Amino acid sequence: MTAPLRFYFDFISPYAYLGFHAIYPLAAGHQRQVELVPILFARLLDANATRGPAEIPAKRAYVFKDAFRTAHALGLPFGPPPAHPFNPLLALRIAGLPELGDARRAVVELLFREVWGGQPRGVTDPLVVVGILDAAGFSGAAWVEAANGDAAKQRVRDNTETALAKGVFGVPSVEADGEVFWGVDSFGHIERRLQGRDPLDAAQFERWRSLPAAAVRRAVSSDGGR
Repeated sequence: MTAPLRFYFDFISPYAYLGFHAIYPLAAGHQRQVELVPILFARLLDANATRGPAEIPAKRAYVFKDAFRTAHALGLPFGPPPAHPFNPLLALRIAGLPELGDARRAVVELLFREVWGGQPRGVTDPLVVVGILDAAGFSGAAWVEAANGDAAKQRVRDNTETALAKGVFGVPSVEADGEVFWGVDSFGHIERRLQGRDPLDAAQFERWRSLPAAAVRRAVSSDGGR
């Protein structure tokens, strides 16, 4: 049995929305399953002392434009959420519930659509989330209640810490046979990896990993000086 493709995601990322819709065709082409792993992007940022795209005004604007164009090219509906950034924890905790079973893909798709699908209500209000799930025939109230439990909260924490240990620093990321790929634009590299045509070998990578740094940027002060 070949290992599944592990798809690390956070609903806060428009690229995770795009990647979610692209990962299943890619996996099917190689007779792979997809394992959905909800993680907290903010924790990745904190662990690496970096800012997210939404915290850099010029990058925030560019990301929305780029994601819109990419969604259009993929034939996916796309529109901004009610606010961004927002708190994705309720949706992430629901996505990780073991109770979802075979419905996990459908539930994650519903939640992604509500955030990025063009006319969203968002996924931060528990009553809205209950309504979304109930309308699709799922156990909305029960799942929202379970998502507020300690086990659901710890599951997302554990997923995130495991992702960090594997070298995941952004979303979406895909783990394919032990190798981590970041971003929707890496899916072509995943394809080649699964085909056995990855041009990067261990020796080449080691040269980059052991390359010394010849300069270190100093922190910029609040007034723009150094």
